[in-house]
Amino acid sequence: MSFVVAGLAAAFVAVWLYYGFLSTLTLFVPLLLLYGVLFHWKWIYVALRTAPRDLLALSCYIRLLWLTRTFAKKNWTLPDMFHETVSQYPDKPCFLHQDDVWTFKEVEDFSLRVTAVLKAQDIKKGSVVAILMNNCPQMPAIWLGAGRLGAVCPLINTNQRGNALVHSINVANCDVIIFSEDYQSVIQEVAGQLNSSLKYLKFTHRPLNTTNTEVKASGDDFPDLTSLLETTPPAPWTLADAEGFHGKLLYIYTSGTTGLPKAAVISSSRIVFMAAGLHYLGGITSDDTVYCPLPLYHTAGGVISVGQALLFGCTVAVKTKFSASQYFPDCIKFKATVAHYIGEMCRYVLATPPSPADTQHSVRTIFGNGMRPQIWDEFVKRFNIKRVAEFYGATEGNANIVNIDSKPGAIGFVSRIIPQVYPIAIIKVDQETGEPIRDSNGLCQLAAAEEPGVFIGKISAGNPARAFLGYVDKSASDKKVVRDVFAKGDSAFISGDILISDELGYLYFRDRTGDTFRWRGENVSTTEVEAAVSRVAGNRDAVVYGVEVPNTEGRAGMCGVVDASGSLDLTQLARDLAKDLPAYARPVFVRVMDSVDMTGTFKMKKTDLQKEGFDPSVVGKDKLYYHDAKLGQYLPLGPEEYEKIINGQIRL
Repeated sequence: MSFVVAGLAAAFVAVWLYYGFLSTLTLFVPLLLLYGVLFHWKWIYVALRTAPRDLLALSCYIRLLWLTRTFAKKNWTLPDMFHETVSQYPDKPCFLHQDDVWTFKEVEDFSLRVTAVLKAQDIKKGSVVAILMNNCPQMPAIWLGAGRLGAVCPLINTNQRGNALVHSINVANCDVIIFSEDYQSVIQEVAGQLNSSLKYLKFTHRPLNTTNTEVKASGDDFPDLTSLLETTPPAPWTLADAEGFHGKLLYIYTSGTTGLPKAAVISSSRIVFMAAGLHYLGGITSDDTVYCPLPLYHTAGGVISVGQALLFGCTVAVKTKFSASQYFPDCIKFKATVAHYIGEMCRYVLATPPSPADTQHSVRTIFGNGMRPQIWDEFVKRFNIKRVAEFYGATEGNANIVNIDSKPGAIGFVSRIIPQVYPIAIIKVDQETGEPIRDSNGLCQLAAAEEPGVFIGKISAGNPARAFLGYVDKSASDKKVVRDVFAKGDSAFISGDILISDELGYLYFRDRTGDTFRWRGENVSTTEVEAAVSRVAGNRDAVVYGVEVPNTEGRAGMCGVVDASGSLDLTQLARDLAKDLPAYARPVFVRVMDSVDMTGTFKMKKTDLQKEGFDPSVVGKDKLYYHDAKLGQYLPLGPEEYEKIINGQIRL
């Protein structure tokens, strides 16, 4: 190929010198086009198909970089940026909650009261103020007020109890914890295991400026933050006395599907990058009203949705708790034009009975992550959704991708024609261990189209688009960094998520490393099997994992299915799965459950289920079944059958 190019170049120069430039172009342009078609037709095809997508994304990325550069020059933190938004939209609704309307000015005034109260409590730059609260407008206003003093705010998962709660508070070295009155008993139960110097402030939900001025009650009660706010005038507005644009602002905890939660460090620059990225790539404008039924202690709701208000002047309708049946009726109530989802929410909404609300809403765009490809088309058709901005990114990560053209099932894309612009890649890994597969030089290898690999984001300190802040726990952070990626000495954040790309660069989620397991010499994706089981089982919750069977290579697939009504037809399930899944991917064991534990972001927990395995004496009241390959049916699994499986008398 190089000889052909060299020959053409030499011929071009010779003809140019003899006939002149215009005549040479007339002769060689057709030849060059012919050369391109013959030898690079596939690249040309991909370029023509993807250029509009890639150029649109590039323009959005440039806008994002310009915004971050502007804030970086001013060295502003979120409270400073919010003040600029307030000056533009002082009387516009900022947050809607139940029947309450909070204007931008009211939110900032509340946050300034928080600043005054916390300053009187000796909170200053570097202090750590934890927040344990249900969804409400006051929650982001509180961390804005604390952030103005330079404090860092860990946002505690309201589902945490016992050891997990103690760990989350202690690992962040908290000075103060602000908690809703709903969680007073929860705090009292663990207070003895917390730092003795920790201060407590109880937040009571009642209208501001009431006559209640009691600051501390008797007995085991705690100082009442709301009373302090009612009796303290707002602090005068000033620029934040904080670490600046790249400084720590929040700690947000991982969802805890495995092990204890880890506190990810979130800076103002990271918030801007995530919220603005979705704003531009998702086609959101300041005129939109965003419906958010997600918990505000996680990145999706507390940063991406709330960030639309704080940075861009959108109105955000905050729901206390997600309800599938009220999702679109709420959108009608709040006149939402954009709605947020995560995890299994869309499947739950789709499972609700049809109603007039399905199409009476004004929602044109939904955004989020976790919509299953199997329900994508049905969801958008039933609810008349014009655009789905499915995105992908980890709270602690340094790279996010967005599906900007509603490609069904895609979580984003990597450009095939300008791949160097956005520093992400999919590299080859061992799907069970998650370890990169390296070449003879010890460097990572790019995964080809249709080849599973792990998503990575190249690290560049100081660049908000490429910095990796990690966790509070440095050892946990180090585990998420892979080194010597494409050159000796470079590094990247490794997500642990298995993705796959098609020839046009669209990316699709496959599984988590470690969740994928091998059975009968094949890799089994738990995500794909869960989707198949849920679909044929009437959209029931299904969680899939691999379990070890003595003297058997690999791990056998086991599926927990929620069937509280006792109406699951296992015979039909076996028949349908035989049509949908290859033999190696069909669950060998089935566990029928009344419910399954979920994280705050609607991910199903499987660690405990995996540990319990298929032993009836460990599982307890749940019914167990095993697949008889000869009969093609699921049969009851009791102590006798369990022993026969262990001894090899029943072959799987």
